[in-house]
Amino acid sequence: MRTAYKVLAYIVAAEVAIQAMVMVWAIAGLGVWVDKGGVFDKSIMESEALPFTEVIGIIVHGINGTFVIPALALALLIVSFFTKVRGAIKWAAIVLLLTVAQGQIGFLGHEFPLAGALHGLNALALFGVALYTGRRIRSAPRRGTTPAEEPVAASVS
Repeated sequence: MRTAYKVLAYIVAAEVAIQAMVMVWAIAGLGVWVDKGGVFDKSIMESEALPFTEVIGIIVHGINGTFVIPALALALLIVSFFTKVRGAIKWAAIVLLLTVAQGQIGFLGHEFPLAGALHGLNALALFGVALYTGRRIRSAPRRGTTPAEEPVAASVS
């Protein structure tokens, strides 16, 4: 279960990186499209046609952020109960909390665009915490053991 926990935590971090990548790709594509005379307005948002290829980035961002990352964060929390590692539940819960906050801040951005700045900042926090959550599993002691029972960790250069 330790491996599953670590892999899930790293996948959450990777998904956050993918979120940033697809949004920047979409915004860059929007800029090119507008420079070529395209107009981005409500009719484009309601249209089923893709005005420029890079708009797929916005779609991926929405699906990933609404369904994929929350499901992964919830799975991480569930797996954390079986890892038998001190702090695993706490850090998985923090990842889930930041994920829920990220979704709510993202939806808030539709009403208050300045919330987008907080959405980006929270994404950085989620990325860092997910990485830490996966990395700490290496040296974290098992639940219910004393320090004397723990193997000595090799030093990392």
